[in-house]
Amino acid sequence: MPELIKTPGVHHIGLRCSDLARAKHFYGTILGFPILREAPVLIIRAGTTAIAFKGPEAGTPANDAFSPFRVGLDHIALACESEPELRALAAALDAAGVENTGVKADPGLGGRLYVAFKDPDRIAWEFYMVK
Repeated sequence: MPELIKTPGVHHIGLRCSDLARAKHFYGTILGFPILREAPVLIIRAGTTAIAFKGPEAGTPANDAFSPFRVGLDHIALACESEPELRALAAALDAAGVENTGVKADPGLGGRLYVAFKDPDRIAWEFYMVK
């Protein structure tokens, strides 16, 4: 079957969070992503991809949390170019008290290295070696 739509890749990712100020601190300060916009939507830049965060909709249950076990998003994996970058990320997450896997090898994909962690809303993230 021919490709119906030609695309250069992902334009942006939109996520819901429970607290925009907490998301700004986590993504802007702890992970160091550039912040492109703060209100009414928090937008960060991860490489060439924009990631936009909106607060919860009215009627969202109190203490609602992300679950990778429901239909929909399982996790987001961003590319990383070097093992030293992964090690620095794991150290920064540790220093900020963010639970993470440390640098691990993925046996299912040829032993590529990655670091997995969850953001304050328990959304699962990975930084994954491209080579």
